[in-house]
Amino acid sequence: MHQATVVWTVFAKDVRVEWRNRETLALMCVFGLLLVFLFNFTLETTHEEALRTLPVVLWVTFAFVGILGFNRSFAAERENSCLEGMMLAPVDPGAIYLGKMLANFLFLAVAEVVVVIVASVWYNFSFVAALGWFVLIAFFGTLGYVAVGTIFGAIAANTRMREVMLPVLQFPVAVPIFIGAIEATGGALRGDAPGQFANWLKLLVAFSIVFVVLSYLLFEYVLEE
Repeated sequence: MHQATVVWTVFAKDVRVEWRNRETLALMCVFGLLLVFLFNFTLETTHEEALRTLPVVLWVTFAFVGILGFNRSFAAERENSCLEGMMLAPVDPGAIYLGKMLANFLFLAVAEVVVVIVASVWYNFSFVAALGWFVLIAFFGTLGYVAVGTIFGAIAANTRMREVMLPVLQFPVAVPIFIGAIEATGGALRGDAPGQFANWLKLLVAFSIVFVVLSYLLFEYVLEE
């Protein structure tokens, strides 16, 4: 089977399953709204304070929301022995990884849109002026985080305490992604010249690409464990 077909099949399967029950996506959105709501009570909502704290609030929220999706991504596959069936099929394991990663990316991106809209209202902050840069930063930040979360979600699915093990495993590896994303987001929202946060954006792009490539190459060994 052609690799692109495998990627699309795995991606479409995950989207169809989620569309039928809508449990994971709804949980991610509600949890994201709850986190932003709690942050809103503990932090000042003036414009100056929002410029300083909003990037951290957004990416911390994205990080914890993503865990819910990554945990669910492979848990159901393990319970129903679906991954064993995929391993027996004459397909590239990397294609399975890409399909799962794209599905996780879509789910997290939808949750992020909801979080950003609500955060803009509660913090009385407009993203319109920096929307182009913010979308670019969010794309690569989400891509890198999802790349890490998907492969570690597969690893944690083999453990008894996967809900605990997943954040313990993935957060230390994803630190460069969050540092680059927070710094670049802060620069974009403040209206800084692109050159002032370009290095952070380059760091973010570089780590995102590295994580995607490494995860793609190593996923075969994760399935064998």
